[in-house]
Amino acid sequence: MPRRVLIMGAAGRDFHNFNVAYRDDPRVEVVAFTATQIPFIDNRTYPASLAGERYPVGIPIHDESMLTQLIKEQGIDDVIFSYSDISHASVMHKASQVLAAGANFMLLGPRATMLTSTVPVVAVCAVRTGAGKSQTTRAIADTLKEAGMRVVAVRHPMPYGNIEAQRVQRYATLQDLDRYDTTIEEREEYEPHITSGTVIYAGVDYGQILEEAQAECDVLLWDGGNNDLPFYKPDIHIVVADPLRAGDETSYYPGEANLRMADVIVINKMDSASPEQIKALMDTIHQTNSEAMVVRANSRVTVDDPDAINGKRVLVVEDGPTLTHGGMKFGAGVVAARAHGATEIVDPRPWAIGTIAATFLKYDVGPVLPAMGYSPGQLAEMEEIIDTADADVVVIGTPIDLRRVIEIRKPAIRVRYDLEVLADSPSLHQALKPVLA
Repeated sequence: MPRRVLIMGAAGRDFHNFNVAYRDDPRVEVVAFTATQIPFIDNRTYPASLAGERYPVGIPIHDESMLTQLIKEQGIDDVIFSYSDISHASVMHKASQVLAAGANFMLLGPRATMLTSTVPVVAVCAVRTGAGKSQTTRAIADTLKEAGMRVVAVRHPMPYGNIEAQRVQRYATLQDLDRYDTTIEEREEYEPHITSGTVIYAGVDYGQILEEAQAECDVLLWDGGNNDLPFYKPDIHIVVADPLRAGDETSYYPGEANLRMADVIVINKMDSASPEQIKALMDTIHQTNSEAMVVRANSRVTVDDPDAINGKRVLVVEDGPTLTHGGMKFGAGVVAARAHGATEIVDPRPWAIGTIAATFLKYDVGPVLPAMGYSPGQLAEMEEIIDTADADVVVIGTPIDLRRVIEIRKPAIRVRYDLEVLADSPSLHQALKPVLA
């Protein structure tokens, strides 16, 4: 009899693990997925068109709260943990829950899940969500393009809508963002690539995505999500570490694995961290991966109109995942507000409503508004919160201009942030030498 398998996920790594490790394996029957971290992704079905001929009605996706019940009622033999940015202690709590219900708890490694490209792959990953992958990926894309190389980026999956329709997505223009009905989180990752002239792929079936993406580039740039491992075997594995959360690099899964695997480690936010935080991170790098090249960089924050912030009470909107499962209590928006003389950062929680109020209860994100646009209802909630909050100015600290997706009636200032490699650090050209050569 085939082993009965359940895959724990968050609409991304879970589907990839199924596609590459289980879809065509007759020794295994995947009975169900469970979902967590991202709202509105449970109570769906992984469609038969993606699941393959062995699953003619697809595979159900349940909320993770049903895990123990599913293991017992469905006679599950093996539970495959397949999502990221979760503390080591929390992973073992999940494992204990699974073991207590009678099943095996398993993690799949890189050899079982990485696909091989016909072109060189540069992977950009991180030790935690919000470490600065996006700005690092943009800087690496620019460096490769300046060397005359055709670059295509492939982003870690975020299939929060119609899974079947999102099998393979190619983004080359801003109109593609509307065509694929993207969420705020997706726009935050795709739009900066598009505006800088880099084609980006994403979706669900990363085997098919690889075939299409590698056909139009000299170098494939893997743009990782959360602190997950690459889906494609990298020729250069670059990992971004965050000194503001020194210690997290060895206490979160699978960020520590990324740290240990890295060819290049980028220490970002040097301009925001204390000497003690930087030393602690450097000590950890020396102990865990002393052979990696270390690139030191600032996260350079700029704003459209600094004078509009000075002396004002500001409502700051930050990147949602950075604040929620990333565990940060501020981002580039707060940094900009403080640097340019805001008199007060207005706490939005008194005006919170609906699912965003629930987000504040679930996560201790601090006195900022997380950009949580996973549905039209959440976009409407954000509009209302911003409209009713007692603030003079809105500081938009997300990677995209929110004014393109919601109506902001208050004066609003856009924050941008870019990687700035220090003069006395190894350069990105040096880090990319194996591919540039």
